[in-house]
Amino acid sequence: MSNCNHKPWNTQAETRLDIEVRMAQHDGLVHAFIRRQGGGAIPYAEALQAGRIGLWRAIRGYDSTRGTAFSTYAWVAICRQIRRRAQELSPGLDIGLREMPASWVLPDPAAKVEKDLIRDLLCDLVAQLPERLRRVIVGRYGLGEQPSCTLKKLGKELGVTGERVRQLQQEALAWLRHPAHSWRLRYLVGQNGAADYRRALAQNAALRRARRKQK
Repeated sequence: MSNCNHKPWNTQAETRLDIEVRMAQHDGLVHAFIRRQGGGAIPYAEALQAGRIGLWRAIRGYDSTRGTAFSTYAWVAICRQIRRRAQELSPGLDIGLREMPASWVLPDPAAKVEKDLIRDLLCDLVAQLPERLRRVIVGRYGLGEQPSCTLKKLGKELGVTGERVRQLQQEALAWLRHPAHSWRLRYLVGQNGAADYRRALAQNAALRRARRKQK
């Protein structure tokens, strides 16, 4: 698994063989999506087939110059295709995706793909932080090549006190948890409900109040 210094996957001119290879390479994304979201009111086989169509379209349509990771782009395409197929099979019904029935047995690689996708999205999010805040988060949570380190050690590396590192960490976490920045990751891990967003905003508001009191 790559660390948070990973580079985005890029596409080139596609041939039929290229697409087949990439379909096989990224098929785990389809399984991971069904494992996380389910297929609504349609059979597993239908959800799998629809998801693979979504993956195929993602491979054909992905443009790396737009700055979106392929896994993020493909995840949305897979979701749309499964929803579309569910609506075709049950017209007129408001079909939402749900957790996968226990009878749907998925291969173990799907769990790893899902874990890798979550980490990739987290790394993409952390990469958007200003350099010093990014160094604090990567260092504190061990998202780079090195294991997590203490406030004191990070403070020495940055030339500030441990308390200042703690403040920078809180500032970075506030930015990361804001729904405007974290919605893709929240969607993936199932924490994108209204209550989740209200909780995040309340935490950030409490942090701002605490800062004002310290001044």
